[in-house]
Amino acid sequence: MGKKKMAIHFSFFLLSIAALLTTALSDLVISKLDRRIDLISQTVRVTSTLKIENAGSDSVSEILLPFPNYQSKDLAYLSSAIIEGKGKTKSSSVILPVEVVNPQGMPPDLTWYSVSLPKRLGKGDTVTLDVLAVFTHSMKPFPEKITLSEHQLVVFQDSGHYLSPYLVKAQSLVIKLPANAKIESFTKLENSKQAGSEIKYGPYENLPSFSYSPIVVHFQNNQPFAVAEELIREIEISHWGNVQVTEYYSLVHGGAKSLGEFSRLEYQARPDIRGASSFKRLTAKLPPRAHSIYYRDEIGNISTSNLWGDSKKTQLEIEPRFPMLGGWKTSFTIEYGVPLQDFLFQSEGKRFLNITFGCPINDLIVDKLIVKVVLPEGSTEISVAVPFPVNQSYETKLSHLDMDGRPVAVLEKTNAVLEHNQYFQVYYKFNSFSLLREPLMLISGFFFLFIACIVYMHADLTISKSSPSYLAKLQWDEAQTVIQQIRDIISQSLTIHDKLEASLRDLSRTGDVQSCKAVRKTSDGVLKEFSKELKPLLAFLHSSSSHASQIFPKVEDLVTKERDLQEKLMLKHTTVVDGYEKKTSGREMENRVAPIQQKLTVLRQEVDDLLDFIDEI
Repeated sequence: MGKKKMAIHFSFFLLSIAALLTTALSDLVISKLDRRIDLISQTVRVTSTLKIENAGSDSVSEILLPFPNYQSKDLAYLSSAIIEGKGKTKSSSVILPVEVVNPQGMPPDLTWYSVSLPKRLGKGDTVTLDVLAVFTHSMKPFPEKITLSEHQLVVFQDSGHYLSPYLVKAQSLVIKLPANAKIESFTKLENSKQAGSEIKYGPYENLPSFSYSPIVVHFQNNQPFAVAEELIREIEISHWGNVQVTEYYSLVHGGAKSLGEFSRLEYQARPDIRGASSFKRLTAKLPPRAHSIYYRDEIGNISTSNLWGDSKKTQLEIEPRFPMLGGWKTSFTIEYGVPLQDFLFQSEGKRFLNITFGCPINDLIVDKLIVKVVLPEGSTEISVAVPFPVNQSYETKLSHLDMDGRPVAVLEKTNAVLEHNQYFQVYYKFNSFSLLREPLMLISGFFFLFIACIVYMHADLTISKSSPSYLAKLQWDEAQTVIQQIRDIISQSLTIHDKLEASLRDLSRTGDVQSCKAVRKTSDGVLKEFSKELKPLLAFLHSSSSHASQIFPKVEDLVTKERDLQEKLMLKHTTVVDGYEKKTSGREMENRVAPIQQKLTVLRQEVDDLLDFIDEI
């Protein structure tokens, strides 16, 4: 019942449209219409073949295609082509321009697109169009949240009758679902049936303009719902023979959100049942001669990737650090280089880059795609040609050895899909003598460095042993020696900490409480000796030179943090040993230890950070 309300909610305004429009746009007639909706992946692809006849006396130069506003907001790609030939020789050879229009007298609840014909359609003439509409985020998870053991169900809504301002003499609709997908329910109209993984509606005859019959399909779809909330592709041209491509992905699983706790053990034990709608890998199709391929995230390089290819393509299969469940997010970077001669050409005194625009990963929806083309420094008269509308702007990037910066053409596209992975061109002029700028700068730099070395070798820069600077240096050397001693004591203390942790692991394995207590007693004595050794060292630093006084707060903070770490570790050790002696239950033991372990983790990280800071001095 809830799904029917969902469809009716979007169809009330369309039912009123049919009553308002009477003779508008009645000269054209759709004599035959075949519509096919592909719901196999998360992207909805609607292919419509329309045979259109001009039944009026006036010639027509455009054909109007309306979409309800709730659909048009998810419309990512729309194309139209004239179909020529019949049967097996039929082909779409003439791509027609499509643009948004606002015809007068039409209600605001529809978004209108105009398909411009190559020549006017006269009285009695016919034309056959092939229209492809691609929608994103049109399939809604229902329910919106699922557990690890549940399959993902989605709801899709549309009209069983083709929405058109023209009379439709004959039409049919086929909805293609994933293979072996379980269909929970679908709207049954006259002449509707299910055949395997397809739902068929029609044929329907002589339907008036603006006919609309809401349908809802509720079915199982465990395909990867991979969505890039933002993808930044940076394409940098080097006239020394390489084009470097760097892609920054902010990825989310756009399907039903994961409900409850995640168990990796359950997930790996039964991957076909547990987390069936999750995805563990993605496949990117890179250019044929891609090289120096690198895949990493914020932590570092990710080794779970496979690469193979031939003379026609390079295929990169990547796996995130963790399986992607509904609502989970991750970020990563793919970087690779391609030969310059494969993508840079010359025409009419200009150079131009010819490379693909969209995302190379299959079945990935990109909510916001930013393509940045970084041109060599000194490039002028820059222009961009993209086969579909994008937002264009320009900026400057400063890199090593740059003086004025490199011009960057920035192209932005929302709602990008596979069909946007088309070639685009960036034209610019470049003086080849500009290539000598950086080598000359390097040669000059090495020359002046050589001269500076000669001057230094012949200069007397000896410092008197009685000078204040020399004495300050001696004091600082002494302070550094003391700091190193403190650092060594802290490192030895951390080793004792590790032994205490190891004794707890041995206790869980053997149950030998007395051995565990003996380790704690020995460790406590050693740590107290370390504490005694630290006191005179800290006192020396406190009374040392101004240079040492600047670092003293960090060293003092390190010692304090290590003492806190000792106390929390001894508390954890005592709690665990007492629990074993009193035979405390595992859950109660975990509840006692968990807050202590959380503080231990934070303190250990702070101590490690301070040690790293001191090492850099």
